[in-house]
Amino acid sequence: MEENKRYPMPIPFGWYCVGQSKDLEPGDVKPVRYFGQDQVLFRTSTGEVAMLDAYCPHLGAHLGHGGIITNDCIECPFHAWRWKPDGTIGEIPYANKIPPRAKETQIFKYPTVEENKLIYAWYHPKGEAPTFDVQVHSELKDPEWADEWDVYEYNVGCHIQDMAENAVDAAHFVYVHGVVSYPDFEVSYDGHKRISIQKADMETPRGTVPGSITSKSSGPGDGFTKFEGICDTLLLGLTTPIEREEVIIRFFFLKKKVNGEVPEGGVAAAIIKDINKQVKEDIPIWENKKFANQPVLCDRDGPIAKFRRHYATFYANEDA
Repeated sequence: MEENKRYPMPIPFGWYCVGQSKDLEPGDVKPVRYFGQDQVLFRTSTGEVAMLDAYCPHLGAHLGHGGIITNDCIECPFHAWRWKPDGTIGEIPYANKIPPRAKETQIFKYPTVEENKLIYAWYHPKGEAPTFDVQVHSELKDPEWADEWDVYEYNVGCHIQDMAENAVDAAHFVYVHGVVSYPDFEVSYDGHKRISIQKADMETPRGTVPGSITSKSSGPGDGFTKFEGICDTLLLGLTTPIEREEVIIRFFFLKKKVNGEVPEGGVAAAIIKDINKQVKEDIPIWENKKFANQPVLCDRDGPIAKFRRHYATFYANEDA
């Protein structure tokens, strides 16, 4: 394993958000970088989304810098070799015939799906196929909810596991975020899923309004939190590794309508503001800490050891 002073872990496998569907129109070609590798993300004229390794096998040009869509292929900007969305050769416009080696060549294609108005790509260091699905959220098709996300993004210099561990680190909510009472939540695991439920009743002039905060994850990069009670709000907290020690956090907030209108201000705005405040408080700690491989814990730190055992199932080698 490569030497690393801060983190002993590689990048875990799973589904990761690589963008919003609306930001990739038919014919669009974008250079992107995730998982410590360069890729090209594109949509064909017929609407198919593909994410391939970035470099043309012919003479190494980056397909995302100057590449165009031609005949539903990604055309290399260097010599116009055209590669199909599945990574195989489509056309070589100046060749008398496609040579056998070119026919046998396969640019690596990342499995992709479009759900929740987002584009997800599957990463596995050994190229293995997906073993579970992206979480689908029915709220996006429910007329009682808003039509579009409120979106916030943060680039953070840390490993995805070290950041994700915050979800079960109960004590830090008091000492970093100033939460008045020690959070009381239950965490359970079911295969690749993690489920956390916290009671969240709110006191109002009309009395106590029952509420809850339910957080779930489907693998390392696909998580969500649903706030229910006085103002229902759905948050997708999707984290994607850019490098081993760098991630992009994307927060997608969706509000439930009140009397047919998307609420502005009030509790919904307060929830969004507080979540963003908390991540800004966390970032300086994440970016300057080191992963404690054998932490010295106390009885009210939260179920960190259990979280780590679950998270280790998303590493493809025994060294994780």
